[in-house]
Amino acid sequence: MRLTRRLLLLSAPLALAGCSGTILATQPAARRTDWPLAPPPPAGASGMAGRGVILVRMIEAGPQFQGRGLLTVTADGSLRRSYYQRWAAPPGAAVTASLTDWLRASGDFKAVVNEGSGLDTDVAVEGTLDTLEADPTQHLARAALTLVVARVEALSDVPLVQRRLTATAPLTGRTAQAAADAQNAALAGVLRQAVSLVARVAPRHTR
Repeated sequence: MRLTRRLLLLSAPLALAGCSGTILATQPAARRTDWPLAPPPPAGASGMAGRGVILVRMIEAGPQFQGRGLLTVTADGSLRRSYYQRWAAPPGAAVTASLTDWLRASGDFKAVVNEGSGLDTDVAVEGTLDTLEADPTQHLARAALTLVVARVEALSDVPLVQRRLTATAPLTGRTAQAAADAQNAALAGVLRQAVSLVARVAPRHTR
C-alpha cells in the first residue's frame, strides 16, 4: 500500500508536466511583423534639374531610435518599444533611402547619389533622426530630423544650413498598422521639408 501511494505521488508531477507541455504546444507562437518605413514621394517632378549633384550621406538615428521595434508613447510619457511589431529596416537606413528617393523624385537636381558613387558632388546632406513615435494619448505620430546641408570642397565641407525639421500626422487607431501608417505620414512631412530646404540652398550645377 505504501509503495503504491509513493508511485502515485511521484507520477502526479509527471502527468501535470505532460499536460502543461501539451497545452503550451497548442498555443500559437506570437509572430513578428515587419513594417516598411518608406513613404512614397509625390508624383511629378518640377523640371528644374539644375541644382547640382547631391550626395546623401547616412542618416544617423538617435540613441532611442536605433532599434527596429515600433515606439509608442505611454500615458506617463515614457517610450515603449514593441518586440513583435518592427520596421523592416533600421530607421536610420530607411530614412537615408527615403530621403534619397524624395530628392531624386523632385527633379530639382542633376543627380542624387549615395556615398561610394564616384561622381563629383556639389552638396552633401546628412543628419540625425531624433524622433519617430506614435502617441495614442494625443492621437498623432511624430517625426523629426536634424538636417545639415554643406557645400563640398576639396579640403572640407562648408556648412550652408542646419535645421531641425518636424512633422506630425493623425493616428487613427491603436493597432500596429495605424501606428506604422501614421509614422510614415509624419516622416513624409519631414521629407517634404527636407527637399525644399536642399533645393533652396543648393547651388546650380557648374561642372
